[in-house]
Amino acid sequence: MTCSVIILNWNGEAMLRRFLPTVIAHTQSDGVEIVVADNGSTDGSLLYLRTQAVRVIELGKNLGFAEGYNRAIAQVDAEYVVLLNSDIEVTHGWLDTLLSYMRTHANVAAVQPKVLSWHSKEDVLAGKFQKVRFEHAGAAGGMIDCLGYPYCRGRFLTHLEEDNGQYDQTVPIFWASGACLLISREVYMQVGGLDAEFFAHQEEIDLCWRLNSRGYKVMVVPQSVVYHVGGGTLGYENPRKTFLNFRNNLLMLYKNLPIGKWLLVMLIRLPLDYVAALQMLLNGKWMNFKAVWQARCAFWRLRTRYVNVRESNLRKAKTAYPATICRRSIIVDYYLLGKRK
Repeated sequence: MTCSVIILNWNGEAMLRRFLPTVIAHTQSDGVEIVVADNGSTDGSLLYLRTQAVRVIELGKNLGFAEGYNRAIAQVDAEYVVLLNSDIEVTHGWLDTLLSYMRTHANVAAVQPKVLSWHSKEDVLAGKFQKVRFEHAGAAGGMIDCLGYPYCRGRFLTHLEEDNGQYDQTVPIFWASGACLLISREVYMQVGGLDAEFFAHQEEIDLCWRLNSRGYKVMVVPQSVVYHVGGGTLGYENPRKTFLNFRNNLLMLYKNLPIGKWLLVMLIRLPLDYVAALQMLLNGKWMNFKAVWQARCAFWRLRTRYVNVRESNLRKAKTAYPATICRRSIIVDYYLLGKRK
């Protein structure tokens, strides 16, 4: 098998009914299978999937994004695997374009397509706007700043740019979006896959950090285009999402940064994280404010369990500080310099 396109599902029957037929229609290639790994859904997902030309892996319970994909990828036998969200609308040639690039670039371990907003596309079709905007999760390639804050080409913090072809170059990126990520299965297993402790959110950034550190390239191939609904499982302002994003980000920094840089980043991040929490409180988001505090506490509780993981990551790294990390702070650029792109 050349490639397994794996969709992780948990009570996503509505999204499957809307988008799975498009995936099937635009993913008709020899040596490619479509797999739906079900995380113990209790809606009608499994009944619907039995009517579709896909392979179903029943995981039995909600293992989360990270461990759900780890279990599913362990059960396929393919050279490449695609992590594909159930709320993605693919386009003609999306997979062939990504596979073609991977096959001709041996040092590239993972790629992502251009990720545009499905809602924005629908608005353009309805005549409300002229241009489609990038989508929050991935846009035209994931990046990270010197303090560990993720952003994207086309998405600067909460500001989403219109797609005017300004990011249509195939270039190295720091992380590829878990909404649609094609990766060598051998490399995925070699570097340890996704961190199951993360459960969901930023696990693909942590994975790509290991890829970058160990000498692999991660690329965006914008000639492949998909449209993402976004926020399907947890809304953008859900306190659980806030908790996972803050906790997992701190875990990722501890796992991958050399000690000197980690201590400096943690010193700077302490007031910044609580300023962000205070802003949530002033906006009436008490539970989100609480989630930031809980996330930092959870990180310090978990840190001791990651000592050996951290040592292993740093020992296996070919470069202690990947060149694809931005040397600037997006917080300074956004809030003090007014940068939006």
